[in-house]
Amino acid sequence: MTESENARLGARIRAYRNMRHMTVRSLAVEAKASASFISQLERGQTSSSIGMLRRIASALGLTVADLFNEEDEIGHRVVRREARPELPTGPGTRKFLISQRPLQHVEVYAGEFDPGSSTGDEPYSHGASQEIFLVLRGRITLWLGPHDSAAAHVLGPGDSVEYRTSIPHRVVNESDETAEILWIIAPPTTSS
Repeated sequence: MTESENARLGARIRAYRNMRHMTVRSLAVEAKASASFISQLERGQTSSSIGMLRRIASALGLTVADLFNEEDEIGHRVVRREARPELPTGPGTRKFLISQRPLQHVEVYAGEFDPGSSTGDEPYSHGASQEIFLVLRGRITLWLGPHDSAAAHVLGPGDSVEYRTSIPHRVVNESDETAEILWIIAPPTTSS
């Protein structure tokens, strides 16, 4: 890499680290590197092996490609409704990722449930995070707990429930209108 490419890469690493509220030392520990190496890399004074860049990217919650993608704006980002990444779901439901990479402290999903649709017959759980479920439009029943002893919570616009993601949960739209909801999860879990 050229000197200017090293400088741009270092500046991106520093910007991502600052966005994560990480110190040079904490990034170094996570990436199994010395703090002085990370400092030199961020100032463009040294280059790095691909293996080290993989560890740095992983510590920042990124891929190596993310470190080199200069088209991504670091800091604030606008996500237009039509540009939201859609996740695969069951019939009659749509789930969209609102929060964008790199994720560290929170992830947010928007969901739409057509009348009669649900997240499936069986409740699911994921990780051990805090989750806030907020109804924006329509009426939803959120079941919390194991299938045989789940508690039903009927929620309308503006209603919310907070629970641990490790608690089995299931969403059902028993109304005759499409419902729109938000899931807010902190910290991010491995699957939602």
